[in-house]
Amino acid sequence: MNVVNAVAPIRVCDIGGWTDTWFAGFGAVFHIAVYPYVEVQIREISGELSADSSGDATDKRVEIVAESFGDRFTINPEKITYDHHPLLQAAIDVMEIPESARLKINIYSEAPPGASTGTSAAVSVALLGALDRLTGGSKTKHELASLAHSLETEKLGLQSGIQDQICSAYGGINFLEMPSFPKANVTPVQVSDPIWWELEQRLAVVYLGTPHSSSDLHQMVIADLGENAVEDPRLEEMRKLARLAREAVLGGDFVSLGEIMARNTEQQRLLHPDLVCEKAAEIMEVSSDFGVLGVKVNGAGGDGGSLTLLCDGDRAKKRNLLTALEQRDFKVLPILLARRGLRVW
Repeated sequence: MNVVNAVAPIRVCDIGGWTDTWFAGFGAVFHIAVYPYVEVQIREISGELSADSSGDATDKRVEIVAESFGDRFTINPEKITYDHHPLLQAAIDVMEIPESARLKINIYSEAPPGASTGTSAAVSVALLGALDRLTGGSKTKHELASLAHSLETEKLGLQSGIQDQICSAYGGINFLEMPSFPKANVTPVQVSDPIWWELEQRLAVVYLGTPHSSSDLHQMVIADLGENAVEDPRLEEMRKLARLAREAVLGGDFVSLGEIMARNTEQQRLLHPDLVCEKAAEIMEVSSDFGVLGVKVNGAGGDGGSLTLLCDGDRAKKRNLLTALEQRDFKVLPILLARRGLRVW
């Protein structure tokens, strides 16, 4: 029995997000890949698949177990109907699975769905990477990131920037420039071990408790930007902040990085006030009492998702902050910086 495993990290602290979109025209983004990662395991099995929740497994030779949703279903790769977890079905649709193969695919992540940490992108990258290995392919991580992005935009017709898929594929700390959508030049931000370790212990990610839909938020912002989005000063400021974030991290200047995170969040608020919701504002208010250097609304922002916090280096103070936030029913997501991106074996 053949078994293929794949893991891919999620994304936080995306400075310059929103400029990696088709309507921005060109962009620059700084972001950080972190664990917990998405896990995918594919097993080739013999015999019949068990029936899915509908009681039907006829002519369906791929079983998908979406553990995080407590869901299981079977599909026929030759007849994709996009009626159940469309992103997963789209990944099966674009890969040429041998007609003789019968597969059981398990997908799991500790990151909550809709946490605005690029979890769906990590699922796509990990699943496509595993399927590529299973079918004898040799796609590069950049090709897999591009293919994962096309699942959302071309197959499903959703709004999506390009950075999340790149972060999951490459891992580490990255600075990417988008000369034109959806092309990307990716430069790893190489730092010393002490800077890496210090950044890791200063960061915290807090989940607001409710998921969000980034595609819906994109539609709202696109309407507000109008026809001259490329020249919009708010997007230009975000491009500049991405470059400044890269320089701050390279120099181990955490005070500057915190200021940049706060400025980027304010630019998101200027794009549309609904991008920084009341719960996010509450976390910022509590954080200010504990010397937090900066807060970044992850991803597109909006009513739900998560925030990245950059603390001042006092570990006891950080623990007290996280306890205070948990007492207000916010969920702290344990993270570690991910030196590597997609791994397949």
